[in-house]
Order: sequence, then C-alpha cells, then structure tokens
Amino acid sequence: MKLFCHFADLSLCLESEIMHLQVSKLKKEFGSTVAINSVSFESTKNEFIGIIGRSGAGKSTLLRVLNRLTTETEGKVFAGSINILELKGSEKRQWQSQCAMIFQQFNLVPRLDVITNVILGRLFYQSTLRSTLRFFTKEERSDALDLMNRFGVAPTALQRAETLSGGQQQRVAICRAMMQNPKIILADEPIASLDPLNARLVMEALQSINSSEKIKVICNLHTLDTARTYCDRIIGMRSGEIVFDGKPSELSDAKAREIYGVEADEAFEASVTSTSLNTSHIGIAS
Repeated sequence: MKLFCHFADLSLCLESEIMHLQVSKLKKEFGSTVAINSVSFESTKNEFIGIIGRSGAGKSTLLRVLNRLTTETEGKVFAGSINILELKGSEKRQWQSQCAMIFQQFNLVPRLDVITNVILGRLFYQSTLRSTLRFFTKEERSDALDLMNRFGVAPTALQRAETLSGGQQQRVAICRAMMQNPKIILADEPIASLDPLNARLVMEALQSINSSEKIKVICNLHTLDTARTYCDRIIGMRSGEIVFDGKPSELSDAKAREIYGVEADEAFEASVTSTSLNTSHIGIAS
C-alpha cells in the first residue's frame, strides 16, 4: 500500500533529535546502465558515515537520490516512518531543507559576496520575492557571520565567492548548508579538489558538526586514510552495490583493494587529495 504522507507527520519526523534513516533495495538505472543496485542500509543513531569506492561505483548517484535531486528507479528511503521518495511539492522541499547537500565543486554563486552565498542556505524558508531582492533579516546576517567565524571564513564576508581559494569556498559551502538547520548532511567528494591542508580543515569542520550538533553526516570519499581517520562507519561500494558495511577497524587492506579494484593504489596513496599531514590537530578556523 502506498504511504500517504501528511505534512504534519513529516514535520514531526524531522523534529526528532536524531534522524532514523533506512534505505531499502534502492536502484537507479540510466538507460541500460545500473548506477546503484539493491542498495540497503540503516542508520539509527548519530554517526559520520564514509562511503568509499572507485569512480563510477554509484556513490554520487546514491546521495543524489537521497536528496531527491535524482529520481530512483526502484526502492524506498525512510526518514522515520516517512518514505521520502514519495514526497511531492512542499513536502519534498521540506525534506530537502533538512537534508543539506555539499558538492565537490562548491556550487556557490561566483559573483555574489560570501555572506550572501551563506544566507542563500535559508532559501527554503524565504519567500521568492524576499530572496530575489536579497532582503535578509538582521538575525539571518548574524547567524551567517557566526557560522563564518566558526569555520574561519568571516574575514572574507564581503568578497566575491570567486576570489576565494578552493578550501575557503568549500567551508563557505558548509556554512551555507548549516544555514538550512539540517538534520542530515550529504557531502559528495567534498575534498576531491583540495590540497591536504584544506582537505583536513573541511573534514574537521564536518566532524565538528557531527559531534557538536548531532547532525548525521554521509560523506563520499576517495582516499582510504581519510575515511578511516574521520568516519565512525564505512560503506564500501563497487559496481553500484554495497560490498562492505562496518567500522573502520573492520576494513582490512585486502577488502579495501577489492572495493577499489584497479584504483586501489591511488586510494591507498595518502598524497592524492588526502588529509594526511605531519602535524597534529589543526583548528578549523586556521
């Protein structure tokens, strides 16, 4: 029987302290290509989940389906008791407001200043007219500056986003995601184009959000050392299917090489877009 979801039920689900997420037999096909196949997993607690796998394993497609940016072919995704894949209109937008997405290429508006880019995270809560005219409240500006200060980009508030380094832009994107007041953050290869220092700053920012705000984080990663360092749980994907799901300590090198296949050497190489540095913890605002 198809679930009929009332808006009030969805609101109650999203107000729960920790989002209970259940993915059941999820499949996505692009023509004759199966991007993800019968993917199932459950997350009942606050955790930092790293999804690893070679290019084309289905990691990005999975996150895009979870955020409703891509339509599934089969399967269900429950947030609490609500199948979010059945949501339409305002209910779908409400889900997307609570399921923030961080992209590899930042997806900022290059010609807008940084603080405006951050406040755009409130679009789900603003009228079309107010967002078009960029009429922001004092509270919204204050919240944006607080986040920018926390993640070390407050000095760039009035600069155009296009003038920032890649690492700075990604931290601005994290601030924008946090302006949504999400219950879950989906990060799609957020450090793939960053140097080790900025990659580490971004991963520490996501780890801080997960531990301090109790926001569930699901993050696609390419390098194995990063997943082992920052994640509570690792899901390994190969050819669109989950082939490993467990704690970082349970993932053997042999299993990891099976997951990555021909890209194993690159995944094990710490110098390739990794967070490995010969220093101790670096403050996020560095």
